[in-house]
Amino acid sequence: MNIKNDITFEYSILRAMKKIRAVEEEIASRYSEGKMRCPTHLSIGQEAVPAVLSSFLDKDDLAVSTHRGHAHYLAKGGDLPAMIAEIYGKSTGCSKGKGGSMHLIDRSVGFMGTSAIVGNSIPIGVGLGFALQLEETKNLSVVYFGDGATEEGVYYECLNFAALHKLPVLFVCENNHYSVYSPKAVRQPLNRSISAVASAMGVKSFNLDGNNVVELIDKFSSLVTNIKNGGGPILVECETYRWREHCGPMFDDDLNYRPNKEIEGWRSRDPIKAYIEELMLTPAQIQAINNEIATEVNASFQFAEDSPFPDESEAMLGEFAK
Repeated sequence: MNIKNDITFEYSILRAMKKIRAVEEEIASRYSEGKMRCPTHLSIGQEAVPAVLSSFLDKDDLAVSTHRGHAHYLAKGGDLPAMIAEIYGKSTGCSKGKGGSMHLIDRSVGFMGTSAIVGNSIPIGVGLGFALQLEETKNLSVVYFGDGATEEGVYYECLNFAALHKLPVLFVCENNHYSVYSPKAVRQPLNRSISAVASAMGVKSFNLDGNNVVELIDKFSSLVTNIKNGGGPILVECETYRWREHCGPMFDDDLNYRPNKEIEGWRSRDPIKAYIEELMLTPAQIQAINNEIATEVNASFQFAEDSPFPDESEAMLGEFAK
C-alpha cells in the first residue's frame, strides 16, 4: 500500500489532529467554569507528531508520556469521555478521578500512563521496552518527552541502557524550545543538538520537522518498521511549538518571554492548516469532519458533567506507596 496516496489513511491523521485540537480548545473555553480543578498542559500547535506516529502503532505497542499528554493519550486510542471525566475529577475517569490531567492511562490500547514529573516516564518506557524484548514480541515502546527532560540524568542512563540492550524503544522528543518560560538557549549549550548527543551514545537519531505531516509520515513509517524488526532503539527530535501558556488554558504572549515574531512564525506553520492544503479538501469536507468531531467532544463533556464524583470509601483503592 502506498500510504501517501491512501485517502482513508490521510483522513485518519487529519481527523486525529483536529480531534486533539478541538478537545483542547474546548477544555480551554470551559476551564474558567471552575469544574476542572487540576492543572492542564495543552498541546495546541503540537498535534502532528502523535497523530502521525500513532497511525503506525497497534494496541499492543506501548506508550508513556508527560504532563503534556492529552494528545498522546487520544492519538493512541485513549477513551475521550474517560479523559474528560478524569479532568473533572469524576469516578468514571481513566484514573478514577484521582489523577487529573497529568495522570492519564488506558491499558486497553497500550497507553501506559503519563507523569507530572519531568523525565519520570522515560525509565518506565524503557522498562516496558525491556519487557517486550524479554517476551520476544514484535512490539515497541514509545517514550514521549520534551526538550527539558533531556537535562535529567535518568534520560542519559536510559539512552545508554536501551542502546546496550538494543531495546525496541522509540524515544520521541517534542522539542518546543521552552521549559516553562526558559528557552533552550539558556538551558543547554547553543550548538548542542539533542539528536546528535543521542547518536553519540549509540542510539540512531533523527531531527524532524514536527509540524510537517508529510515528512513525519515518511519517516515514522520506516522507523517503526525498523524497530519492530529488531533494529534497536531510535530517537527522533521533532521541532514543534506550543501556542498557549506552559500550564493553563490562556495565551501568555503578554509576558514577552517569547518574541512576537517567533510566535507568529510558528502559528503560520499550523500543521493542521498545512495538511488540509496538502490534501486539497473542500470546505464541505472540512465542515463534515468538524461536525463529527464536535458531536463527539460535546458528548464527552456531557458524560463528564453527568458522572458522579468518587465515593469517600474509594479514596485508598488503587493507591500504592513505598
